[in-house]
Amino acid sequence: MSNKKVVTNFFWRFAERCGAQLVTFIVSIILARLLDPEVYGTIALVTVFITILNVFIDSGMANSLIQKKNSDDLDFSTVFYFNITVCTALYILMFLAAPLIAAFYEIPELTPVVRVLSLTLIISGLKNVQQAYVSKTMQFKRFFFATLGGTIGAAVVGIFMAYKGMGIWALVAQQLFNTTVDTLVLWITVRWRPKRMFSFERLKSLFGYGWKLLASALLNTVYNNIRQLIIGKLYSSADLAYFNRGKQFPNLIITNVNTSIDSVLLPTMSQQQDDVSRVKNMTRRAIKTSTYIMAPLMIGLACCAVPLISWLLTDKWLPSVPFMRIMCVTCLFYPIHTANLNAIKAMGRSDIYLKLEVMKKVLGTLLLLGTMWFGVYAMAYSLIVESLISQVINASPNKKLLDYGYGEQLKDIMPGILLSLFMGACILPITLLKMPSIVTILLQVLVGAIVYIGGSAVLKIEAFEYLWRAASPAVRRLMGKP
Repeated sequence: MSNKKVVTNFFWRFAERCGAQLVTFIVSIILARLLDPEVYGTIALVTVFITILNVFIDSGMANSLIQKKNSDDLDFSTVFYFNITVCTALYILMFLAAPLIAAFYEIPELTPVVRVLSLTLIISGLKNVQQAYVSKTMQFKRFFFATLGGTIGAAVVGIFMAYKGMGIWALVAQQLFNTTVDTLVLWITVRWRPKRMFSFERLKSLFGYGWKLLASALLNTVYNNIRQLIIGKLYSSADLAYFNRGKQFPNLIITNVNTSIDSVLLPTMSQQQDDVSRVKNMTRRAIKTSTYIMAPLMIGLACCAVPLISWLLTDKWLPSVPFMRIMCVTCLFYPIHTANLNAIKAMGRSDIYLKLEVMKKVLGTLLLLGTMWFGVYAMAYSLIVESLISQVINASPNKKLLDYGYGEQLKDIMPGILLSLFMGACILPITLLKMPSIVTILLQVLVGAIVYIGGSAVLKIEAFEYLWRAASPAVRRLMGKP
C-alpha cells in the first residue's frame, strides 16, 4: 500500500473524528448549561453498562476480519449473523436487568432509561461488520459522512429536548438517534451486504484470533468504567459528573488523534506483517509523530483548564478542573500504548496482547482498591501511576518482536515532551494576570504555539521536520504555487 493512500485515509479518519467531536463538544457545552451535573451523573451510570456490553459487538471478531489477509464474503456474512444473535441476547439481558440496576443505585427512574438506551446494542450490531469492511478496504471516507450525519442530527434532537425540559431523556434520545443515523448512512453508502451463507469453521477460525482481543477489550472496558460505578455508588452523582466532565476535554483530543492513527495503523501494519523492519519503522513513526502532536495539546490544555471551564461551562463546573489536569497527563502517553499494541496485533500475536491486558488490569485494580476509600481525587491520581507503568508493559514485547524497546522509544519521544513542558511553564503564569477568560485562553494559545513551533524549528526536532515535509505540498497547492 502506498504512503499516499495511508496518509489520505488517515486524514479522512482524522476529519471524521474532528468533525464529530467538534459537534459533540459544542452540543455538550450547550447541554451542560441547560442541564444539572446530577443529570449527567445519572446517565453515566447507565452508559457504563452499555459501554461494557458493546465490547462484545465492537471487539474481537471485527478485528479478526481486518487482520485476516484474505477474508471474503463468507467470513463477513458469518460474523454478521453471529453479531446479530449476540446483540439480541445482550438486549434481552439488559431489559431484564434494568430493575436490578435501578435498585442497586436506588434510582427507580433508571429502569425505563436502561431499557430504551439498550436498543443501541442491537443497532450497533447491524453496523459493526459494515465498519470492519470499510476499515479492511480502507474506505474511511464512508465514516466521515455516516458519523457526521448521526452526530449533527443527534445534536438537534438533544438540544431541542433539553430546552423543552425533558432532562435525562434528552441525553437518551441524543445517543439513540446518533447510533441509528450512523448505521443507516453506512448501510446506504457501503456496497457490502450479508449473503445467505454461514460457516462454523470460519467462525471458529476467526474466533481463535478474536477471542483474545475480545477478552482484552472487555478487561480494558470494565476496568476503565469500574471507577464510574464505584464513584456513583460510594460518592454522589455530582462527583461522577465532575469526574466525567474532566475526562471530556482530554478525550476530545485523544479521540481525534489517537483513534485516527489506530484505525489506519492496524490494517496498514497487517498488510506488512511479514516484513518486520517495515512494521518497526511504522511503529516508530507513529510513536514519534503522534507524541509530538499530543504532548503540547495535553500540557497546553492542562494549563488552560481554569479559564476554559469557566468560559465554556460556567463556574458551576470548576470542580472538574483537577480531573481534567489529571487526565491530560494520563492521555499524553496514549500514542505510545496505541502504536505498540497495534504492532503486536498486526503481527498476529493476540495471545501476547491478552497477557499484557491481564497484567495491566491486575496492576490497575490493585491501585483502584488501594485508593477508592480515600476519595475521588485519589482514584483519579492512580490513573497517572497506571499509565506510566503500562507504557513499559506495552513496549516490552516489541523489544523481541521488532527490536524496538521502551528505552529507544523514550529517546524518540523525549524532545517533544521536554519542549511541551517548557511551553507549559511559559503559558501557565498568564492565568495570574486576571484577564477575562477568553482573553487569557487566546493569549495562552498564541504564546504556546509560538514557543512550541519556534522551538521545534530552532532545535530541528525530527517529528516537526517530518510533518513539515508532509504538509508542504498541500500548503503550496492551497497557495496556488506549483
